[in-house]
Amino acid sequence: MENHEKLCLSQTAQDRLIVGARDDLPVAGLTHNFYRYPARFSPRFVRAAIETFTRPGDLVLDPFLGGGTSLVEALALGRDGVGVDISSLAEFVSTVKTTVLEQPELDRLTAWAERLSEVINIRLAAKCFDGYAEAGYYKHLNSASRWRLRKCVEQAVWSAKTLRCRRLEEFARCVVLRTAQWALDGRKRLPTVAEFRDRIRVNAHEMIAGARGLGSLVNQCQPRSKIRVINRSANGLEGDPYISMLRPPNLVITSPPYPGIHVLYHRWQVDGRKEAPLPFMIANKLDGAGSSYYTMGDRQYPELATYFASLKGAMTSVAAVADERTVVVQMVAFSDPSRQLPRYLETMREAGLQEMFLPSLQGERDGRLWRSVPGRRWYSDQRGDTPGSQEVVLIHRKTEAAAIRPSRRDRSGRLPLRQDRRELGSLGR
Repeated sequence: MENHEKLCLSQTAQDRLIVGARDDLPVAGLTHNFYRYPARFSPRFVRAAIETFTRPGDLVLDPFLGGGTSLVEALALGRDGVGVDISSLAEFVSTVKTTVLEQPELDRLTAWAERLSEVINIRLAAKCFDGYAEAGYYKHLNSASRWRLRKCVEQAVWSAKTLRCRRLEEFARCVVLRTAQWALDGRKRLPTVAEFRDRIRVNAHEMIAGARGLGSLVNQCQPRSKIRVINRSANGLEGDPYISMLRPPNLVITSPPYPGIHVLYHRWQVDGRKEAPLPFMIANKLDGAGSSYYTMGDRQYPELATYFASLKGAMTSVAAVADERTVVVQMVAFSDPSRQLPRYLETMREAGLQEMFLPSLQGERDGRLWRSVPGRRWYSDQRGDTPGSQEVVLIHRKTEAAAIRPSRRDRSGRLPLRQDRRELGSLGR
């Protein structure tokens, strides 16, 4: 560690990051439980990173947005945020979670939730979404054991459409999405229609309360944070019309797809491990892509060449929108850490990013911030428990060579100026 670059942070700030990273409490609070997106960030870790490396009004970027945890926390803490994800399902979930609803809108949703018990009735006709059915989005849901739940979902989605307001309809669809995931994804015993009806009503009220809590925090922040969700690849994001107009982010915080570890971001598993694309129908989005589309390459490809090529492209773009003060924080896991972690770090260097270390971890393992997730089992090339239950926090900043590349202007709109790295110390106190 003697030759490693160390972050200049107070001990208090370092302790906050370490405790946040190793927090193992269930994901909860605000709008975080609107949908159980795979490989979710701990909100407490994201909050610790945002509080350590940014001030109110600063910009937070997440190039692999997923379920939107980083933007929810940025919004609640009075920071501007931009999230990018290649999945339209991630875009949908993150947009709903970061939409601040006004009281009249919450009242309308409460009334809608109370009507659900009348809408979901197996004896009533369901409105079939023919386009989605013909395109295969009902795959594996036509069995004798699942058609009733499929009908419940159709009735609930149609009820959401009757709200005739995009913001409210998307919120209501997210209620259906959360409930259908509970009912179908990985279930050995399917719930009854009555259980589905009860659960969707409970979920609706819980989500309305979460939205109200987020809105209360946002209304305390002046000026209100600006949040943007963009459905696109992280590769080439510096050329995106919206991002190209922004100041460099103060913090990039993200959790990219894990190399060699298979995570189903876009499907639910029903009837064993059969993959069902129903989430896209509920969200009114289109899919049509295989799992490698969402994981930066097929994990069976020799030496994960496509993964690391995609990672280099994405992180080169991150470096392009950053400046020398931007801190890049990632949480990653590996199916084979001994081989993949060095390759990952080399790819980051090739992208123009240099690893930084927390001084207080100097005597720990390899000096990096590791966390254990004992209950987590991803589908990897191995059986049983996998190294995916060990995640590491990687911290980077732009290399000096990359920092002198011209073009981007600093946060005030002027050409970037060199600043002492000790500036981070004032943020971390």
